[in-house]
Amino acid sequence: MSEIRVTYYESPIGLLEVRGGERGVSAVTFVDALPRSARGVRAARGGKGPLPAPLAECLTQLEEYFQGRRRTFSIKLDLGGTAFQNKVWRALRTVRFGKMASYKDVARNVGNPAATRAVGGANHRNPVSIIIPCHRIVGSDGRLTGYGGGLWRKEWLLRHEGNDLSSS
Repeated sequence: MSEIRVTYYESPIGLLEVRGGERGVSAVTFVDALPRSARGVRAARGGKGPLPAPLAECLTQLEEYFQGRRRTFSIKLDLGGTAFQNKVWRALRTVRFGKMASYKDVARNVGNPAATRAVGGANHRNPVSIIIPCHRIVGSDGRLTGYGGGLWRKEWLLRHEGNDLSSS
C-alpha cells in the first residue's frame, strides 16, 4: 500500500488540498486554511521530503491550468467510488474545456437518462475537484447549481474557461 501524502496549492480562488501517493492523486479539495500540522510549510509544495510523482505533477498541472496554459489534465488518479460513480466521473472528463453540460446530458452519456439525481449525487462526491470537471455541469435550464467549493468558485472556473454565463 502506498503512503498517502498531503500537499497544498494556493489557487486564485482559494487553497486546495491535494492527497495521494505513488498510485495517484486521490483528492483535490478546497480548504479554508492550512491545518496546524502544515503551518510553516510553503503552501505551494507542502510536506516533508520529495512529493510522490503524481502529486508533484498535479501541482504543476494545476498551476498551468490557473495560468491559462492547460485545458486538460493527464494526472494519474487513484479514486475509490462505486462503479456508477466512476462511470459518471469518466463521463465528466469528456465535457471539454470551455463547454458545459447538464446533469441530464451526463445521465444520457452513462446510458441511464432517468438517473439525473444519481448523476448529481456522483457529481457531488467527485473527490478531485477541477481535475474531473464537475464544475462544468449545470442545470438543464443552464443555471448554475451546487458546487462543493461554492457557487462563486464554480462561476469563476467557468468564466476562466471562457464560458459566457450572461444567460445564467
